Amino acid sequence: MSAPVVTVLGLGEAGGRLAADLVSAGVEVHGYDPMTSAPEGAVQADDPAAAVSGSSVVLALTTAATALAAAESALPGLRAGAVYADLNTASPELKREIGALVAGAGARFADVALLGAVPAHGLRTPTLASGPGAQAFADVFRPVGMPVEVVSDRPGDAAIRKLVRSVFMKGLAASVLESLRAADAAGQARWLEGEIAAVIGEPLLERLVEGSRRHALRRVDEMEAARELLLELGVEPRIAAASASVLAELAASGQEHGR
Repeated sequence: MSAPVVTVLGLGEAGGRLAADLVSAGVEVHGYDPMTSAPEGAVQADDPAAAVSGSSVVLALTTAATALAAAESALPGLRAGAVYADLNTASPELKREIGALVAGAGARFADVALLGAVPAHGLRTPTLASGPGAQAFADVFRPVGMPVEVVSDRPGDAAIRKLVRSVFMKGLAASVLESLRAADAAGQARWLEGEIAAVIGEPLLERLVEGSRRHALRRVDEMEAARELLLELGVEPRIAAASASVLAELAASGQEHGR
């Protein structure tokens, strides 16, 4: 079997880290991002179609809002049999829509969910994959160190697991943020930080607080997708809705990205 050629669409924190790790692992990497250059050792492309041309696997790490447009722009260069993996946190419905588009082009779609902080862990980030291209995705990425669990051959199944998990993780973050805000107003922030850290650990506490501040706007979209999923499942999305509200307030306050 020939060595894989991997294209990364979207070279932000997550995409850039994965691209750099793949280069370090000896993989030929192509990249495209209208705002960011590919990491050293990767081939910078001028447009999405050129970026994916000749690639065996495409990793889309744009945003949920632009995921469908990214797939459409890549299709002209996507070769038959290639794996198009969407790693954005998006609704199962959107994953299925992209999957149908990819299948129509003769390629294989993988719905991929990343279950951790990619900028911190890179290829070591625990990953779920579903869809017709899930096993092929796993066959490429497991050998370079990514722990991939194949969920099913149905697009959207990995997204479902990610979103129901997000209700807990972002709900936990929202409760931490609200309690710390109250403690700060009462002059007890240091004490409460110690109490929370004693329960969940200092690293997770920092991840919940700083991650929420850095990615508040993107996580609002994530929790809206989670809210819609819960409604479809017949579950009242009280925590998901509240978490989205907390994150929206955080983004509006100008604290996102440390502003």
